[in-house]
Amino acid sequence: MLKSYILISWRYLMRNKVSSLISVSGLAIGFACVMWIGLYIKTELAYDSFVNDASRVYRVNLKGKMGDSEFYAGYTPPPAGKALMDNFPEVESYTRIYNPGNLLIRNVDENKSFVERRIFAVDSNFLQMLTYPLLEGNPATCLLDPHSVVLTEASAKKYFGNTNPLGKLLQADRTKDPLKVTGVIKDVAQTSSLKFDMLVPVSNYSEVKYFNWSWVWLNMATYIKLKPSAAANPNVAKNLESKFPAMLRVLAAPAFKRIGKNYDEFLKKGGYWDLHLQALPDVHLGSAGITSVVTTQNDIKNLYILGAIGLFIIILACVNFINLSTAQAAKRAKEIGVRKVMGSEKSQLVQQFLTEALFMSLFAVIVAVLMIWALLPYFNQLSGKDITSAMLLNGQFWLFTAALIAVVTLLAGSYPAFYLSSFKPVSILKGFSIFKSSKGNSGVRNGLVVFQFTVSTALIICTLVVYMQLRYIQNRDLGFDKENVVVFANAEKLGNSEEQFRQELEALPQIASVGKSTSMFTRESFGDFYVPIATSPNEHIAKDITLGSYMVDDDFVKTLDIKITKGRTFDKNFNDSLSVILNEAAVKQIGWKDPIGRYIRYPGGKMELYKVVGVVKDFNFDSLHDAIEPFAFFSYSSKSYDAFSSVIIARLKPGNPTNTLNQIGNKWKNYNAIQPFEYSFLNADLNALYVADHQMGSLLFIFTSLSIFVACLGLLGLVIYTAERRTKEIGIRKVLGASVAQITLLLSKDFVKLVIMAIVIASPLAWYAMNKWLQNFNYHITISWWLFAAAGLLAVFIAFVTLSFQSVKAALANPVKNLKTE
Repeated sequence: MLKSYILISWRYLMRNKVSSLISVSGLAIGFACVMWIGLYIKTELAYDSFVNDASRVYRVNLKGKMGDSEFYAGYTPPPAGKALMDNFPEVESYTRIYNPGNLLIRNVDENKSFVERRIFAVDSNFLQMLTYPLLEGNPATCLLDPHSVVLTEASAKKYFGNTNPLGKLLQADRTKDPLKVTGVIKDVAQTSSLKFDMLVPVSNYSEVKYFNWSWVWLNMATYIKLKPSAAANPNVAKNLESKFPAMLRVLAAPAFKRIGKNYDEFLKKGGYWDLHLQALPDVHLGSAGITSVVTTQNDIKNLYILGAIGLFIIILACVNFINLSTAQAAKRAKEIGVRKVMGSEKSQLVQQFLTEALFMSLFAVIVAVLMIWALLPYFNQLSGKDITSAMLLNGQFWLFTAALIAVVTLLAGSYPAFYLSSFKPVSILKGFSIFKSSKGNSGVRNGLVVFQFTVSTALIICTLVVYMQLRYIQNRDLGFDKENVVVFANAEKLGNSEEQFRQELEALPQIASVGKSTSMFTRESFGDFYVPIATSPNEHIAKDITLGSYMVDDDFVKTLDIKITKGRTFDKNFNDSLSVILNEAAVKQIGWKDPIGRYIRYPGGKMELYKVVGVVKDFNFDSLHDAIEPFAFFSYSSKSYDAFSSVIIARLKPGNPTNTLNQIGNKWKNYNAIQPFEYSFLNADLNALYVADHQMGSLLFIFTSLSIFVACLGLLGLVIYTAERRTKEIGIRKVLGASVAQITLLLSKDFVKLVIMAIVIASPLAWYAMNKWLQNFNYHITISWWLFAAAGLLAVFIAFVTLSFQSVKAALANPVKNLKTE
């Protein structure tokens, strides 16, 4: 029987090549989208699954509020891990990660050097808790020696070729003694939330040792591992978190006092300093709103969006199959009638039609897999993933595919199967039209067309909104001039020659201005607490404020063209060692009406008082996802804090920058021939903040295009069917003088009405979805009415072009031939 079903299905496909091709094409695109999205989601969900006992490992996060400034961060003070292990028996161990920034690493024997950007300073038990697979070395001992280094396989090959690296020496530019290679890790998996190329002991870094007392220096990522007995309790994290405030009242209070704050008063004023535990498997996808400088994080909402798009596209393909199958009912009526008269049961007919759906699904899957295989590099480039063709041979992938085939077969085949098998043989064979009472079926087809174009139009609107938001990001006034600014981020590598190098740049005729800073926009700033000084006991101003800051030279503000709204910038004609420039957000939060000449005090150190000499217009020094926070510029001469990095920026005059950069590169080599000359353009650095947004926009555009294509395939199939049914009518109208345009309009107008109905339904749905998405940005566009109008016109245009393709063909046909055929 099965053989018979397959044979009949094959014959049906061959007899109806156009409708079969349309159905298979739509299903193939749907399968390809769902399979690729499935692979993407599987990769995202697999993050950190390679870690042994991952369910027992937690990242320690800190949620804090100081004054009006709030933050939620995936990093902690240096003593947090030890405090948790000492105070709570549930905690088995802890390990910490510190990011020391870019380091120049040199092969001592071969004088081969590279700048390493992905290097972590870690505690000695790092590889025991987070079990990255070692190819060489012992995870328990390889980081015990302060002068050791562990490389990934790729890094080992980069420095030492194919020779065994164990025991070899590397020199880092921030450590006096060479580092001995004591281990080699298998290259870090794509599914690791921590990406690194080298590990060195954290004991090499004096700043970590110095701040081991501090509960306000937040530069360490801390992970703890719970004992098996504790981890078995599903509420262990909540139970532990409830005990943390009492611990912090004891341990954090001295650190707060050291910076001039009473911890109890800090809490009474509405401040908080709370530790939270986040399970390791949740770090990658569950960290929306949590900042981190060491972990790779995504928003699980993106997976929901992609999953929904994949679901809609496969449903669109199934709708095509349903519409075309039911539209072909008249052609199959006699076949069904004869088979029923010959004794076929309804269940056998249902099985036959489901077999046809299965047959088409199998064809579509083969095409889909070939499409994925051919386009995988392109999709990887768009998504930033590294999905390999080997994953297409994975057993789980084919189990997923088999389940998908079964679902699609039932979804696409059930309605046509039960509808076609329900025809009464007597009525059919007597010649009664099966469509006399088929208004319900026509209504279903129309409803499905509306559904298809509702989805497609909604995706068009979403794509337009994403495009407009990304363009807004590109063109928004950030409060400074980002064009033609070159950033030299490793200026500290020049040592004592840094100032001389800066002066030589300033002398170049192609350079308009040069500035210097301890950091730069898109990079880390130094954050600390300050106390605004009141002029009278009754003055209502903020009691304290958290400020991000850079130390800058006299030309930094001028070079970036940051607008001074009050006062002045730093000037060599003044002694600015105890001066500060605030942004408008800081002044507003403090509550000063006239800030010039007022003071803020640093409650730690020597209790320095800084005089406000200028106010700058608010500028976006970070992503537009984030609100502008209070910020300050201190003069380099203030030496307000120790900075381990230095950045020189240069504004180039308009023209070709290549020759200028070559000259600067030669000057750099004169001062430091070992350190590679590196630079970046500020506008490129800012654009890099939105890589994930651009990726999502590109994926949305592709899937929107595919959904429109699938919907148009279905529309094309229906208009072909309609033209075939109305062949005689078209011939008579042409004989009576109807024009090609009139006949095209006749065949198209009903479908265009359905598309317009879809636009009306799609618009509020898309507005709601994109309004939610735009809330991820603190600065965003307003969704205008013309976006909906543009999307609607585009949907109507696409539909009309699709309809016209077949309608014009039908209208141009010879009416004599049509009437003879009828």
